[in-house]
Amino acid sequence: MADSRALGARSPFDEVRRAFFEWARSDGVTWVYIAKLLTAAMLTLWLAMRLELPQPSTATITVFIVMQPQSGQVFAKSFYRILGSIVGLTVMVALIAVFAQERVLFLLVVSLWIGICTAGAARYRDFRSYACVLAGYTATLIGLPATLHPEAAFLSAVWRVLEIGLGILCSTVVSAVVLPQTSAAAMRNALYTRFGAFAWFVLDNLGGGQRERFAAANVNFVSQAVGLETLRTATAFEDPHMRLRSGRLARLNNEFMVLTTRYHALHQLLERLRSQHSERVLDALQPCLELLREMLQPWKGKPLTDRDAALLARQLEEQRQQMMQCIREARAELRAKVQEVSERLDFNTAGELIYRLVADLHNYALTHASLADHHHERENWKFGFSPKANLVGALVAGARTAIMVLVFGVFWIETAWPSGSTFVLNAAAVAALVSAAPDPSKMAAQMAVGTLIAAILGFAETYFVFPYLDGFPLLCVALAPVFVIGAYLSVKPAYAGVGMGLLIFFCFGAIPANMTVYDAGRTINEYIALVLSQGLAAVIVGVLLPPTSAWLWRRLEKDLRMRVVEAISGKLSGLGATFESATRDLLNQAYGLAARRPDVQRELLAWMFLVLEVGHAIIELRNEQERLPDEPCYAESMPWRQAIRSMGRALIRLFVNPNEANRERALAAVEHAILSTKATEETCAPDFESSPLRRVVSYLHFIRTTLLDPQSPLRADRPVEVRHAA
Repeated sequence: MADSRALGARSPFDEVRRAFFEWARSDGVTWVYIAKLLTAAMLTLWLAMRLELPQPSTATITVFIVMQPQSGQVFAKSFYRILGSIVGLTVMVALIAVFAQERVLFLLVVSLWIGICTAGAARYRDFRSYACVLAGYTATLIGLPATLHPEAAFLSAVWRVLEIGLGILCSTVVSAVVLPQTSAAAMRNALYTRFGAFAWFVLDNLGGGQRERFAAANVNFVSQAVGLETLRTATAFEDPHMRLRSGRLARLNNEFMVLTTRYHALHQLLERLRSQHSERVLDALQPCLELLREMLQPWKGKPLTDRDAALLARQLEEQRQQMMQCIREARAELRAKVQEVSERLDFNTAGELIYRLVADLHNYALTHASLADHHHERENWKFGFSPKANLVGALVAGARTAIMVLVFGVFWIETAWPSGSTFVLNAAAVAALVSAAPDPSKMAAQMAVGTLIAAILGFAETYFVFPYLDGFPLLCVALAPVFVIGAYLSVKPAYAGVGMGLLIFFCFGAIPANMTVYDAGRTINEYIALVLSQGLAAVIVGVLLPPTSAWLWRRLEKDLRMRVVEAISGKLSGLGATFESATRDLLNQAYGLAARRPDVQRELLAWMFLVLEVGHAIIELRNEQERLPDEPCYAESMPWRQAIRSMGRALIRLFVNPNEANRERALAAVEHAILSTKATEETCAPDFESSPLRRVVSYLHFIRTTLLDPQSPLRADRPVEVRHAA
């Protein structure tokens, strides 16, 4: 009875406490961010008015643009915003000095500059993209109005830098001081949870598993790799301790990508053996797979701290030797039972993949454990993440924006519209801002909706609320509801464009300048220019070679295939790191662009898997050849080396122009390389671990099985249902 009374007295409080912490971890984080955004915006507005800056709206808009949930992201975005703004202003002042007397020629040069900046924004999708956006947008914002008053251009540029600097200062201070959410903490959390999720993924799929779940998990790992690189860049601006570990963090990210590639290759090989009913090979591999399960089982779903990583590294050092012995015993047992050469090759290839996977796990654990030290030899990692964008897609985005600015500018000149400069510069700004979005037309349309709402609210507050206000506190009361609504919408992915359009263009039209002029006709003209330019920008982006159409998917698919060509012919130093990161970055882009087409996403995912399998095997093969002893049987002129070079040329033809005839030629070249390598006698003992040529044969055999895979996108005869399940 007493226990039940105690439980009854404790239960309501516990439920309320549990509910509060659940809310704090989800919606609470969002509302803390909104409160910080509101605080930074009001502080910036107050200082801008106290300092009598000409356009307090510009400083406030800067807050809404650079403010992010994590302080490291705010620092990084602020740095690139001020950098892009200074570059844009410098270029525009120079252009005004040269072309101010001729508006048409000035407009032509400005459109070219904005096109170049937009192409850069599409080419670089990290914070450098934002610097390119600002270099173009800021130049337009100063340059177009200055065509009417060129003598004021330099002073306008100075005021612009001061207003942006004030917004950046307030944003960074509030973000770092008020309930800070650091990028370093997010980075640590991502690192701690990622290995446990990978262990779960391996154990869940080692015996088979559902193809859809397997593919979805791989897509998630791809996005994590790209996202972790962005976090690493942000933490370098925020935390000196993380900056000291920047090289190790880049190395750790690369080693995790290698882990996922290696396991995917093993999984695919095991799936092929199961589909071919190679029971004897699978039975021989079973002890090795069981040992792999024992290694990962204690870490399934468990956070991996630096101390845990050191323990894992020590365990894996011992278990690597156990795995090697297990593979040797299984190979000897299979050799005594099986005479089929192909089954022996299958076992050797799978055994090599398993052993390399354990070695990759050990390397990953060592690098993770090294993060506990401020300085470590593993910091000496010079191969960072290498993003890869399609050059043609970036040039199309730049050309589209340049044409838009030129056409809109001609319309402004011909009609002498008083708000024509707003019409042109806003179209340029929107086109540049959405250039890096997966669906630019949708984002521009959302911003147009947000701007329409901003126009209605801005006009209402300017002419029906502000005249009755007295003092800054009441101004804050009038602005706060709009800011909160816009901020809330901006953190929801489905309405992010609406929220940003509302925040930016409400400030643009409604926040009073330090010399306020009430002119209803001018205000209506400005809002018409804003809404019309964004609507037209959405239409043009959606009609003129939109990035969500098939032309760019095909280009990105080709870029994926060309990664194999790079693996064959590229410089070997650092090739593994650049190959892994660039392939995943391409897939991450293509997957976002094809969000409306699941069938295209599946096809692109199949290509990425194929490229990773073949490319990684080729890089391992090249590394193996690079380490060959200086003996006659390994000489460049040997027939097996020539056969491998011929195979490389055949694979290049296949991935440049994938068709059945080129696949058959490549398959014949691989088989010839296998036979030539097996026919070569080595002077050293022919044990697998001490025989480079046997390892070479295992890599060649893996490439062969990949080309024979009935689910491969290279196969023209694969069933339709397989294509849509790949």
